[in-house]
Amino acid sequence: MSNANSRVVQPAGNYYDKYHTRNPIARWLMAGFLQSFESLVDACTDARDALEVGCGEGELSMRLARRGLAVNGFDIAEDAVLEARRRADAAGLSIPFSVGSALDLDPSTQAADLVVCCEVLEHIEEPAQVLRLLAACARKHLLVSVPREPVWRAMNLARGRYLGDLGNTPGHIQHWSRDRFVSFLSEQVDVVAISSPLPWTMVLCAPKRA
Repeated sequence: MSNANSRVVQPAGNYYDKYHTRNPIARWLMAGFLQSFESLVDACTDARDALEVGCGEGELSMRLARRGLAVNGFDIAEDAVLEARRRADAAGLSIPFSVGSALDLDPSTQAADLVVCCEVLEHIEEPAQVLRLLAACARKHLLVSVPREPVWRAMNLARGRYLGDLGNTPGHIQHWSRDRFVSFLSEQVDVVAISSPLPWTMVLCAPKRA
């Protein structure tokens, strides 16, 4: 992954181990997220390898590896990568996790049948630029998700969080409704399937056909 002449510095996300929270409501929401993820991955029957961009603590990468895919993952936050490595080792899974930015994706060396980029694009100043790189790396499928607005902020307000920012989670600089996100994706990729686990939009895409 090249680090030369990056145009924009990708900020680290607002890290919170949502996959292992004890909060019963959050656990219910994450169960819906993971069910949608698994369902969309089920459609990628021809995928043999995968790349997760913004892997966090490695939960999705490990789920892909358990399906038999050869997986690579990276994240801009070194602490998250170290935790991902620890969890993969504890699970007996061989997944090369590394530190890197989505802005430095290199399609010539990082192409994969399935590229996963969940809960990343809302943090990016130039998401169209990153989408272009993601699409170039995806040989067959691209699976992406973002918070669904204004539902996301409304739910934050309902639980009394980030009131001064009208419910906006720190680090979220892009805000998409389901329709706007699908329209954004459609400019560069073909939309195959859409899922709406509360409060996210999750989309399975394919490279545009000539």
